[in-house]
Amino acid sequence: MTALKSGLGRGFESLIPTDLVDEEFDLTATEEKGELKQLKIEDIVRDEEQPRQEFSKEAINALAASIKEHGVLQPIVVTKEDGKYKIVAGERRWRASKIAGLTKIPAIIRTLDSQNRLELSIIENAQREDLNAIELATAYAKLKSQFNMEVEDIAKKVGKSEASIIGTMRLLNLPDEAKKIMVKEKLTEGVMRPLVSQDEAVIKKVLPKIVKEGWTARKVERYFSDNKKKSSAALLKQRASHKDEDALSEKYGISVKISGKSLTFKCKTDAELKKLVESLL
Repeated sequence: MTALKSGLGRGFESLIPTDLVDEEFDLTATEEKGELKQLKIEDIVRDEEQPRQEFSKEAINALAASIKEHGVLQPIVVTKEDGKYKIVAGERRWRASKIAGLTKIPAIIRTLDSQNRLELSIIENAQREDLNAIELATAYAKLKSQFNMEVEDIAKKVGKSEASIIGTMRLLNLPDEAKKIMVKEKLTEGVMRPLVSQDEAVIKKVLPKIVKEGWTARKVERYFSDNKKKSSAALLKQRASHKDEDALSEKYGISVKISGKSLTFKCKTDAELKKLVESLL
């Protein structure tokens, strides 16, 4: 049994780099750190609070085929709760095992609190890039708001920079519809980040183009950069027009409007019109 535990421990360590896991998250099954058992599939339930919500049917079916042939190579990690075993890490293997027709699955039973479970789920999924950016942002935000973790600590947990964590969390400021489209169309974080600071109307206008034409992150950034320059130039031109309008209004004593290449004088009475014509002749 010792050899089996050791082998499973090495397998799980290869799944999640040990330099990114605190000592309390050491996944090697030992009497002190966790109990390895063959659990009934029916006694295991998913953690509804875990960050990952999207699962590829194709990937799960492919894993199920592998499990049918080779078995479950790494145990899942669970905690016992209300007579059931809640999954901490390994939901894909659990789902695939059910499809493969297994009645039992190897599992390491651990004692973890809610924060531990969330941290471990994030570490497993983030390192394997199994979470979409919105799921990842939600998980980071939960660690920050519900468990009072600093961005620095979250960054250390998942092996990313603080700037990366902050940038990912900012995606939660996108309109709900934009977030749904991002997940559905599998748009990257780089593509969506420039939209975070835009008005909802602008996002609604440009997002269909991004999807339809397959814009890259660089093209999205260039689009907003170019439009910003145009907006700035238009604003300067508008300010210059207003200045000229004021000067002409003061000179002729009537309302003046400059629009593009057109100059309009607005006279209230025939007398004002006559006086203007005489001034211009």
